[in-house]
Amino acid sequence: MRSKVIMSSGDIKRTLARIAHEIIERHRTLEQVVLVGMYTRGVPLAHRLANNMEEFGSPHVPVGALDIRPYRDDLSYLDEKPTVQRTDIPVSIEGKSLVLVDDVLYTGRSIRAAMDALIDLGRPWAIQLAVLVDRGHRELPIRADYVGKNVPSARHEEIKVRLTEIDGIDEVAIIEKVATGVS
Repeated sequence: MRSKVIMSSGDIKRTLARIAHEIIERHRTLEQVVLVGMYTRGVPLAHRLANNMEEFGSPHVPVGALDIRPYRDDLSYLDEKPTVQRTDIPVSIEGKSLVLVDDVLYTGRSIRAAMDALIDLGRPWAIQLAVLVDRGHRELPIRADYVGKNVPSARHEEIKVRLTEIDGIDEVAIIEKVATGVS
């Protein structure tokens, strides 16, 4: 496999600052805004966005964590059933403007599952989507409201987001999986 870093730690930091500014600009007030990170890497990204927003002088924005695994449409195809993590949203989502946060937007199926999970928790006023990377190849009619970086990619490539909180390093890499022929 070949790997190429396409976003450094500094790139990620600048991108999250820009997205935080965009969220602030699109909302008259942040009193009804809740950031909801999708496990695994969407959760620390949501916390970083909230911290950026506070650094820019905005009031505290609640941050929640969402586990979408019970809502995935591919569970019957998986050999191993995923373990469920705890969904933790510290406030009611009724009538709130939610910003769903994820690392990579690909087919849109994870986002569909996340919306199903959120609707089961209540009826938000709106759901927006913020992603660090949009790599294309949508299978569902879903688009992000806030995009850090558009990365055209081939289906055989993988976009790997690594974050300090989980992986010990901040970077985004594109990994080309090289087919190995066995003679």
